[in-house]
Amino acid sequence: MIEIVGLRKSFGDKEILKGIDLYIEKGKITVILGPSGSGKTLLLRHIIGLMKPDSGKVLLDGVNIFDMSKKELKRVRRRFGMVFQMGALFDSLNVFENVAFGLRRFTKLTKGEIEGKVSGMLELVGLGGTEELYPDELSGGMRKRVAIARALAFEPDIVLFDEPTTGLDPISAANMDKIIYDVVNSTGVTAVVVTHDLESAAFISNKVAMIYEGRIVQVGTMADIISSENPVVRKFVEARESYS
Repeated sequence: MIEIVGLRKSFGDKEILKGIDLYIEKGKITVILGPSGSGKTLLLRHIIGLMKPDSGKVLLDGVNIFDMSKKELKRVRRRFGMVFQMGALFDSLNVFENVAFGLRRFTKLTKGEIEGKVSGMLELVGLGGTEELYPDELSGGMRKRVAIARALAFEPDIVLFDEPTTGLDPISAANMDKIIYDVVNSTGVTAVVVTHDLESAAFISNKVAMIYEGRIVQVGTMADIISSENPVVRKFVEARESYS
């Protein structure tokens, strides 16, 4: 579904993405794993077309999104859902209004259809009955689940998750992993998950791409990553295992 070819991006004299090549399979969960500052979130921004590379391509169904007009790119972005690291909910809107925001603004659904879709999305992420609550009344994990419901409301083909377990306690992080896994498998969406969390990657991933200093250093299953003899991969794995 998505193919990234030779992607490079610099800021001034500092090159952040150094020739990224990656294939993201339809209907699967691809995890982009790596330490902070390795270029993971920057790569997500290129996948959705929020940033333009210095060189390289992001092919969506074989078409380079950076060759598209603004109108075409806007239409393509409707195929994506984005779950930001801290949820990025609107503090002044309740849960229902947050999930319904894009539906009201960009679709012609009736009030009843929007209500039904919002209710269904909240049930899917285990938050049925929370419609009237405001973000400051929710835990960190609940806010992220609302963000997932909002991202899914448009019925996207692809959902991007930026560090979904960051800031969560181990139990909440495990619940978040299960929700992501269940949502992807029940809806058939393609998911790209950026994380530095080995346990999360092991639970949810079909494929893992390890990124280090702007380069993909290994691609495979989580078992391949854990057993890798690549010194960069080994250092990351051993550091995370000793920390946990």
